[in-house]
Amino acid sequence: MNIAVVGIGYVGISNAVLLAKHNRVVLLDIVEQKVKMLNEAISPIVDDDIDAHLPTLVGKTLFATTDKEYAIKDADYVIVATPTDYDIKTDRFNTRSVEQVIKDTLSINKNALIIIKSTVPVGFTKKIREDLSSNNIIFSPEFLREGKALHDNLYPSRIVVGEKSERAKKFAALLEQGAVKEDISILLTDSTEAEAIKLFANTYLAMRIAFFNELDTYANMHELDSKQIIQGIGLDPRIGMHYNNPSFGYGGYCLPKDTKQLLANYKDVPSNIIAAIVDANTTRKDYIAQSIIDQLASLKPNSKYLESVVGIYRLTMKKDSDNFRNSAIQGIMKRLKAKGIKVVLYEPAMREDNFFNSPVIKDIDEFKKISEIIVANRYSQELEDVKHKLYTRDIFKKN
Repeated sequence: MNIAVVGIGYVGISNAVLLAKHNRVVLLDIVEQKVKMLNEAISPIVDDDIDAHLPTLVGKTLFATTDKEYAIKDADYVIVATPTDYDIKTDRFNTRSVEQVIKDTLSINKNALIIIKSTVPVGFTKKIREDLSSNNIIFSPEFLREGKALHDNLYPSRIVVGEKSERAKKFAALLEQGAVKEDISILLTDSTEAEAIKLFANTYLAMRIAFFNELDTYANMHELDSKQIIQGIGLDPRIGMHYNNPSFGYGGYCLPKDTKQLLANYKDVPSNIIAAIVDANTTRKDYIAQSIIDQLASLKPNSKYLESVVGIYRLTMKKDSDNFRNSAIQGIMKRLKAKGIKVVLYEPAMREDNFFNSPVIKDIDEFKKISEIIVANRYSQELEDVKHKLYTRDIFKKN
């Protein structure tokens, strides 16, 4: 098959690499640097599996371009993987990039089957089909982790395609063909149900994070051992010892925006839990920031703590990732700075010298020296020699 994938992010690249194992795939993006890197078999995102696969595919079955005509004109499938950030002004996802790709495809190649992989509001696919008078649009959610996107495509938990049809089966078979895992669960649903699956799945994960964070807050305030409590709970097989490591809050590409979008979809629906999940993330950041301030005040009473330097170790959400979009630790930074506390940052993935008017320290030894408290969402062995300065809620030392 000839397949076009629009959007060189972790969703687009991981799907392109998966499909290029057995098909001709062209990746399309407006950012020339990303296209250049891919054509040189260099991944613009951090993902070890993608790094390993690119050299065997690029120039043979996988290509990148900024030319939409070239990418789309001969495609049997056009996969849309452009970003859909949440817009607080409209109280919904900004889907303009998705809509534009669909319109471009219909004008260039009406026979191509358009597969939306970008996360969209519930009901989006049905509406755009009606608005553009086209039946050639299907939604298929992705369930990928940052830094492990290709792995999650090679070993998928499930494949969901939002149409009950032979062509939906055929597309699911293409994804299954590229996977390593066998006996994959495949679910064909209506489009709106597929959109709901994506948003509810991510909101459940956010709820689990929020639950264990609130458990940790309770334990910390009552001088209890969070680790013991979580281990005791997790031994119940209905709960399990997974996705239970306390943090500064949920963040990243998906969970903050997906929870807000689902909450917006609940506008006229009686509910309590969905709003609480969104609110809990704010409350957790407030608590973490205040805990850091209290620790500073214990070291320097009489408001002299305001002269302290707090070091933020990494903006990334998790280990082995270069993404720090909407990372929870940024919320902690903002709260500390709002109190007048000086913040410095160590983030090797950042080239700039400043981040929101906070100095970016390039040398880890200098960073350790000038920071009176080092705040880390996730522990690193790199901080072992300064653990007496370390503030973290990373109990299990895992993502």
